[in-house]
Amino acid sequence: MIPWKKIDTAKIPGSDEELRLMQRGKEFSIKLGTNELMNNRLSGSEAALATLAAKQIEKVAKPMVLIGGLGMGFTLRAALTVLGPKAKIVVSELVPAVVAWARGPMAEVFGDSLDDARVSIREIDVGEVIRAKSSAFDAILLDVDNGPEGLTRKGNDALYSASGLGAAKMALRPGGVLAVWSSGPNPAFNKRLKRAGFDVNEVAVRATGRGGGARHVIWMAKKS
Repeated sequence: MIPWKKIDTAKIPGSDEELRLMQRGKEFSIKLGTNELMNNRLSGSEAALATLAAKQIEKVAKPMVLIGGLGMGFTLRAALTVLGPKAKIVVSELVPAVVAWARGPMAEVFGDSLDDARVSIREIDVGEVIRAKSSAFDAILLDVDNGPEGLTRKGNDALYSASGLGAAKMALRPGGVLAVWSSGPNPAFNKRLKRAGFDVNEVAVRATGRGGGARHVIWMAKKS
């Protein structure tokens, strides 16, 4: 068996934690301590985050979409596939090294997605983008940390708090959708979404997208 090798490390802004990019042949893994945050062989649920959200806004002629977290680009590539040529996609990634990995060691995984004319990459906390905008987005897709039960950075919790959800709702246009990926269920978060005034649908998805792998959750929260 081909052994794993460490390609690079990156400090997480606002945290003492460190991400590690690992490679084994054509397989990549981003790890935090003993936890694997993502692997390029397990993309189903992150891709579903984009496809489910796109379905909610399919009647919008020129959709404006914000993706929180670049990761390995699963959500971005799925969004580019399902959204039309007039869409605009802003990707907010807090860790600059993750963007560098996408253009460097993982360039083959990302293909030409980062150079698509519909895409703009911002190396900034997605919370700042959300709070700076009002009625700007038709969809906000959050794949930040491990979902509402964060692992990497305490500051991420604010995204999923009552005030964070209120800010997301303000940043959405009428009929817009907040789509949130999570590694597992979270009844308390589900209640917060409803208290924030969203119409909520909780969807169970599998990591591989083919009925296999870990069970993940995506919340589809629609602004009326």
